[in-house]
Amino acid sequence: MAPLTPRVVVPIDVKKRPWEQLVALHNRWHPEIPPVADVTEGELFRVEMVDWTGGRVGDNNSAEDIKSLDLTITHYLSGPLRVLDSDGKPAQPGDLLAVEICNLGPLPGDEWGYTATFDRENGGGFLTDHFPSATKAIWYFEGIYAYSPNIPGVRFPGLTHPGIIGTAPSHDLLNIWNERERKLAETDTGSLKLCEVLHQRPLASLPTPKNCLLGKIKEGSSEWQKMANEAARTIPGRENGGNCDIKNLSRGSKVYLPVFVEGANLSTGDMHFSQGDGEVSFCGAIEMSGFLELKCEIIREGMKEYLTPMGPTPLHVNPIFEIGPVEPRFSEWLVFEGISVDEAGRQHYLDATVAYKRAVLNAIDYLSRFGYSKEQAYILLSCCPCEGRISGIVDSPNAVATLAIPTAIFDQDIRPRSGKVPKGPRLVQRLPDVLRCTYDGKLPVTKNPGGT
Repeated sequence: MAPLTPRVVVPIDVKKRPWEQLVALHNRWHPEIPPVADVTEGELFRVEMVDWTGGRVGDNNSAEDIKSLDLTITHYLSGPLRVLDSDGKPAQPGDLLAVEICNLGPLPGDEWGYTATFDRENGGGFLTDHFPSATKAIWYFEGIYAYSPNIPGVRFPGLTHPGIIGTAPSHDLLNIWNERERKLAETDTGSLKLCEVLHQRPLASLPTPKNCLLGKIKEGSSEWQKMANEAARTIPGRENGGNCDIKNLSRGSKVYLPVFVEGANLSTGDMHFSQGDGEVSFCGAIEMSGFLELKCEIIREGMKEYLTPMGPTPLHVNPIFEIGPVEPRFSEWLVFEGISVDEAGRQHYLDATVAYKRAVLNAIDYLSRFGYSKEQAYILLSCCPCEGRISGIVDSPNAVATLAIPTAIFDQDIRPRSGKVPKGPRLVQRLPDVLRCTYDGKLPVTKNPGGT
């Protein structure tokens, strides 16, 4: 007998706001957010989700919705889902939850997405000191392919994946998160050497009741007030998985998540049609609404068997990810290197972050020689299927990072060759450009003295 159509446990109406959905959504991590449905291990079920902003960013000709976006909404998630075994017993703390991604994609009738950079005063990004203005590119989908009217001459297959998939933290783990992130947020940025090179702020996003959505918990109630003041933001990845943004986590992949509360309370969201390693522009994948079709397995006492704590408590663990067999096939790549020397020529000690920043800047400047604006190149490298690597982390003083771009995504040959790069009338400008706003802040823009 043929298997049944996957049961829809979280349906989404993209015409409705997150708080208007038939099944309650949430945008924080907290152990007391009630499950919205039960799923049984071995069952194939379907979870639908809004884009991470809940429809606040539109398919339009303006980036104002990016510039003015209130980032306390981040991210709207579907769930939590309580996971039961075949005997009806829920997953228990200490178990490992294996989640298999059987299928995924955009929601029918909503086949479009966007990539953006935030204003430096409102979120920023990896290169916000170079690109302080809010920008946006719209993408449209043709089956497995994406193209953008804002970045002409580029078309590529997407490796669709959820940016966020995770289990609920226990109270003890939530307290660990809040304590360590509060200490970081209160740190003087002048005492952190990396802050001289990376200018994205704040250092951490702490709990806030503003725009807090806690599923079935009624806003304004005493229970909501208590939870909203301690619920963790969904922005970083943590021990529970969460916002890991692993671009290869597509069809056929498995995630092995630690279980911290009874039932595991699985949540997911932040669907991406495609993303480059690092998601460097911050709002940097092709963001979209979408669906996942999942199967779960409970591995009893799996945390003790398979995960080694890297910290002072048994809670300091991390998930394991098994990459699936489906991905775009590219045979030719152009690879850009970066070392841990910043734009001012200062040497940093084995700093892979500085090295990756330089690799991305090298790639952006290079692509700008072929008719693309640097804003177009920045957004493209954030969302196309490019590969980031730490190539060297032991040869003092320089860490070496690389960024590999598949050359087949372009409608022109971008490789170095005999003769000069085309200039003047021979150079095809890639217009229209990305949508952009003015930068109204007063922070200085970093310039590369030797750049084009």
